[in-house]
Amino acid sequence: MKLEYPILEFDPDPQAILFPQVDSIRGKLPEKAVLCFFQDVLQEHLRNGKLEIVGSLKSEIGLNPIYVTSLNNQWITVMHPGVGAALSAGFLERLIAAGVKKFIVCGGCGVLSEDLPVGHILIPESAIRDEGTSYHYLPPSRESYPSRGIVRKIIKTLQKMNVPYTKVKTWTTDGFYRETVAKRARRVQEGCSIVEMEAAALFAVAAFRHVELAMVCYAGDLVIPEKWDFREWDKRGDSRTLLFEIALQSCLAS
Repeated sequence: MKLEYPILEFDPDPQAILFPQVDSIRGKLPEKAVLCFFQDVLQEHLRNGKLEIVGSLKSEIGLNPIYVTSLNNQWITVMHPGVGAALSAGFLERLIAAGVKKFIVCGGCGVLSEDLPVGHILIPESAIRDEGTSYHYLPPSRESYPSRGIVRKIIKTLQKMNVPYTKVKTWTTDGFYRETVAKRARRVQEGCSIVEMEAAALFAVAAFRHVELAMVCYAGDLVIPEKWDFREWDKRGDSRTLLFEIALQSCLAS
């Protein structure tokens, strides 16, 4: 059906002309996975022998390693999901095609209020779909959602580890240089506390492919009209390592 705007022309057919080519890893990966945006944490764990490379996914930016790790006698797939909705959705599709069924994503995010200090742990309960990828996986709507069961597992893990957290709504956007004052104000009015680039798409892919996925992140740069503040959010090594551990522990519980 032709509509005025192509992005709204959702086709529910699960079959497409292109499909993931994953013969080399199909059925060979643990069914639970942590998708970690922190390349520094992944490299440190690799150097310390806590991760083992078992394959890779290829794109024009190069090879993206697939790791496994063992925790409490359970194996977990670990990978960097790629930055941006389209790339991360593509990598997620390939892991799903390979047989992975449960995902926890961990990363950083921008915050829309000074009330969220840098490093604070956040759990997105919904995502405003202000990107393009999710519209190829779900009918047009304002929001997409994580798997509730996985969210509960993350919360249970945080409580067990005695780590404070806040449940939030996130604004997912492709255009981080187009976060204007007016757009930010609308998203805050809708209830958004944070902004990032992937959640809405990852939630949508997981829902369409009938797998489970949720996200946990920590508060990063401050995105307010008065002045953008980087807050050196990417230098918080302890927060990044802790978040990866939270994701792994939550993955075990899922």
